[in-house]
Amino acid sequence: MCGRDRGPAGDCDPGADLAADGHLGARAGSRDRDRGSATVLVLGLVGALAVLLVAVALLGAVARARGTAQTAADLAALAAARVANDPWASGDPCAVADAVARAHAAELTSCSVTGGVLDVTTAVPVSVTRGADGPMVAEASARAGPVGPAG
Repeated sequence: MCGRDRGPAGDCDPGADLAADGHLGARAGSRDRDRGSATVLVLGLVGALAVLLVAVALLGAVARARGTAQTAADLAALAAARVANDPWASGDPCAVADAVARAHAAELTSCSVTGGVLDVTTAVPVSVTRGADGPMVAEASARAGPVGPAG
């Protein structure tokens, strides 16, 4: 391709656009400036993908811990309500709730009995997180007791 420099007769000098190093003048320079830009782009995409994968793993761990805590709370409340309301059952309802919660990998954080109705709260640590005050926990509450009249 002929640049601005033409030979004495106005004809094209094929070597006029070549730089001293044998590359094309301005076009070769722009190619050299762009060299490695795809690497930077790929590294940015890989970094964004890594952040996304960590976020998905964290959300999965939180959801799993929350589900475990809710299951343990539900079962602990039902077992404790049975002990509290069954005249043939013996034992402390909150002790039963604690045993059931521990059997389901949760910690019983509160238990109260009011008129045969049990309110329990359980906690499960989130496995992949650690907050400023220690491990993050997922909490869940449940209530169980006798069925009474509506109202």
